[in-house]
Amino acid sequence: MAEIDIRSIKDFLGIDSFYLKCIIGFIGSFFLTFISIPKIIRVSYKKGLMARPKERSSHLKETPNLGGISIFYSVSIMSSICAYELFSSYIFLFSAIIVLFFIGLMDDILVVAPNKKFYAQIVTALMISVGSNVRIGHFFGIFGINLLPYWFSILFTVLIFIFLINAFNLIDGIDGLASGIAILVCCAFIITFWRLGSINYPMIVLALTIIGSLLAFLHYNFSKKYKIFMGDTGSMIIGFLLSFMGVKFLNLFLLQYPFGTQVYWIQSAPAIVIAILIIPIIDTLGVFMIRIYKRRSPFKADKNHMHHRYLRLGLSHKQVSLCMVAENVIIILVAYFLRHINVHLLLVIILSLGLIFSFLPLLIKNNKSNT
Repeated sequence: MAEIDIRSIKDFLGIDSFYLKCIIGFIGSFFLTFISIPKIIRVSYKKGLMARPKERSSHLKETPNLGGISIFYSVSIMSSICAYELFSSYIFLFSAIIVLFFIGLMDDILVVAPNKKFYAQIVTALMISVGSNVRIGHFFGIFGINLLPYWFSILFTVLIFIFLINAFNLIDGIDGLASGIAILVCCAFIITFWRLGSINYPMIVLALTIIGSLLAFLHYNFSKKYKIFMGDTGSMIIGFLLSFMGVKFLNLFLLQYPFGTQVYWIQSAPAIVIAILIIPIIDTLGVFMIRIYKRRSPFKADKNHMHHRYLRLGLSHKQVSLCMVAENVIIILVAYFLRHINVHLLLVIILSLGLIFSFLPLLIKNNKSNT
């Protein structure tokens, strides 16, 4: 039905169906999020469904935290209309999103035990890796490893999905950061998918629906009068979808022509994905390193995140978010221009830059105190 509707509109307007899907997906997702959030805010205040400031919070007053509902709502509707090929090709994709939506919503309203969220993340990762066969099956020669055994590729993919879902959840600590990074990641994937041919058009449309929704969400997230957070509902869904895009990007380089040669090939593909997702990756690794060094549980919350260090320099939420997005852009550009060098050297460069940017606020603060 969606195919007939899109084609009839295309014939009427004289626009290529792919571009029409991009336009409808982006505008529709933006519009649905923009009009639904005020209603969610109203219900949140009326029912007392608010995020209350805690010791490690970067906010000082109670704020609605159900913005993830509007993100789920708009992305699900517009992607099912404009990128329906994804849901027909990967039948467990939408089911996995629904599982994350409900566990995230329960956590935002009632607070769910961490182990229950962890189990839900395992289930969704298994649904997409086993059920839809979207998995990391090749190491591209990193550490001398190429093709992975099936069981190990499933295990590794599940771990990567869980790590990235939680990484996006962890960076959602200040206004605009998780949304800004997610928009940048989607833009980077759009460019890479575009360069690799029309087979990736549904992924581009999906990324545009996410961007549209997050741009509308940012309007309210930065607002003083109508402020709202995306909550675990939004951060887990966004983290899952961006993980899905990353694995799909890697799988493109495993496609082969009938006579056995690669359709596309670049050994640094894993390094490029890491560069695109570097801020949530390096922030999570950095936090875990600090907690382990201080002999604390790596899963116990604290104020050692990258954005906390920037806030202590006296920057506003918006300034910190822009700064961290800019750092991510720099690392992506470095990875792109150095994509043909040795993959191990490129990984070292990317991770080193990530660590430098992560701990740069500490160096700036020390210099200020010394002067």
